Order: sequence, then structure tokens, then C-alpha cells
Amino acid sequence: MHLLLTSDTHLPKRARQLPADLMDRIDHADVVFHAGDWLDSATLDLLESRSARLIAVYGNNDGPELQVRLPEVARVELGGLRFGVVHETGPAQGRERRCADRFPDLDVLVFGHSHIPWDTTAPGGLRLLNPGSPTDRRREPFCTYMTADVADGQLADVRLHRL
Repeated sequence: MHLLLTSDTHLPKRARQLPADLMDRIDHADVVFHAGDWLDSATLDLLESRSARLIAVYGNNDGPELQVRLPEVARVELGGLRFGVVHETGPAQGRERRCADRFPDLDVLVFGHSHIPWDTTAPGGLRLLNPGSPTDRRREPFCTYMTADVADGQLADVRLHRL
């Protein structure tokens, strides 16, 4: 099962549209994760129409229109792995322990907010993944998103893609 992870698209504030490379990969992913900060419903509509399956949450910059349509935390089991999605996880310092305590029932947590790519494993084995942002690199050298595969109950081939 092929996964695509993105967050913090901030359309149309940070870009007019999503990058073509990202859109092409969305078309070929089995599951797309979006960890919030959409800003507009049009982007949610687009990803819902183009994704085979979309798992998504709202972020701190998303207004009532998106909050009505999306949860703050999403959970799903895929290929024997328990995934969660949330926008904010707090400061980088202590993130692994904090997330492991908050989400003891997950194997993988996808998050956003910082626009800084992140791939670590918390005590107890929780994998934390932040794909960065495909439209707003902030202090990072590149805009980014992630892909990964689920096979035989394992997360494999986690890749950060630069745009």
C-alpha cells in the first residue's frame, strides 16, 4: 500500500495551487494523509476528488468551515498498522515522549504545523512523521512532502521529497 503524506498547504495564501509533482503522486497513492492547515475548502475538495482515500484533520489556521468537515485527530488502521493524524504536537523538545504518552494506541503519528520535516521514533516504538509543507518552506531550504509504503504490517521506504 502506497502512502502520501502532506500538511500545511496554506492555499491560496502561500501558493496559488499545489505543485504538479505532488498532485501526480496523489493520483497514484492508495492513501493520502493531510495533517491540517488547508486554509480553504477548495483544496480539501480537490484532494477528496483526486485521492483514492483521504485521511485528514484541520489545523490551527483552519476556520469553522473546515472544522465542521474534518476532525482534530484522525485514526485509521492500514495494513496492520495503527495510524493517527494531528496538526500540532507542541515544541520539538520532548515531542517523542509527549506523543507516546498522548497516543499510546498508535504505531505511526503523522503531524504538521512546524513546516519542518521530522522522522523519529518515540520510546515504545511510535513513529512520528512530519512531511513539512509543499507550499511554504519557512526556514527550510525546500518545500517538501513524504511518501511511504505499508507491507506485511511494517512501514517501509519512508521518503522525504523536495519540491
